Amino acid sequence: MSIEIKLSRSNRIYRPNESLEGKIIANLSSSISHQGIRLTINGSVNLQAILVRGGTAGVIESFYGVVKPIPIVNRTITVQPSGRIASGVTEIPFSVILKERGKDNMEKFYETFHGSDISIQYLVTAEVARGYLHKSLSTAVEFIIESEKDSLPQEPISPEMVFFYITQDTQRHPLLPELKSGGFRISGKVCSQCSVLDPLIGELTVEASGIPIQSIDIHLLRVESILIGDKIATETTSIQTTQARTFLSDGDVCRGLTLPIYVILPRLLTCPTIFAGPFSIEFKTTIVITFKSEQTKKHPKYDPKTPRSYMAMESVPLELVRKK
Repeated sequence: MSIEIKLSRSNRIYRPNESLEGKIIANLSSSISHQGIRLTINGSVNLQAILVRGGTAGVIESFYGVVKPIPIVNRTITVQPSGRIASGVTEIPFSVILKERGKDNMEKFYETFHGSDISIQYLVTAEVARGYLHKSLSTAVEFIIESEKDSLPQEPISPEMVFFYITQDTQRHPLLPELKSGGFRISGKVCSQCSVLDPLIGELTVEASGIPIQSIDIHLLRVESILIGDKIATETTSIQTTQARTFLSDGDVCRGLTLPIYVILPRLLTCPTIFAGPFSIEFKTTIVITFKSEQTKKHPKYDPKTPRSYMAMESVPLELVRKK
């Protein structure tokens, strides 16, 4: 015997002040009695463990464990009072308003986000209570929260572009001698603000390079910060490589050729930029130029946050917003 939750929307996307509707589906081999069927809506900001590093790279200054979650919503309603459920498949409909105006609410409804150290998650749990002699039947499913329409800007949001230049003189890390002597210049533009529903766009041109280029990559990074006491712990991580890294070029590039930048933003791994009191979620775009050298062969994998002597990099802050 088991129960499951089937929400009314296949994409499971809802907004505050909308009704979360669906069915509790019980599949039983025999009829059972119960002491009530309850539905619980729970949402919270979960702050995970973060390493706070000192001034020297790799030296851990202090370690903080899991921080107390920030509650957003916690509501329980009774779908059915005590009674019986017949054998076979039984569908029990439910409807609950996520956030009623005029009611006291714990926190602002932040958008769903699955990060490395910060996770904003909403769950609906159904429970069939069966008393002390029988184990209760329960199931849970995640639903996705997006911004309330009333709080979104009225005017359409057009992407804001920022120009960048990548040369041997803009790099703050040591470069291979041949890169310094040969020189290189890459220019372009990329979004510094765009909607989470739109792709990250831009363009890039290799104007000059004395050393052949092996690849050009675009990385989408998230910057998660948590306020712990009087300190701010910040961690920068790469969003899943298969989704965050767009392969622009494999092999050397024709000089003067404009390459388009087009990156689809992963829904659950991104959200509108958040600056809340106890935490913040920001994003940035990193352009990485990898040059052909013997060092490249020795290090086929790399962290986009860690500069290498055979690479040139440029990072641009990215503000994500939601539009109607």
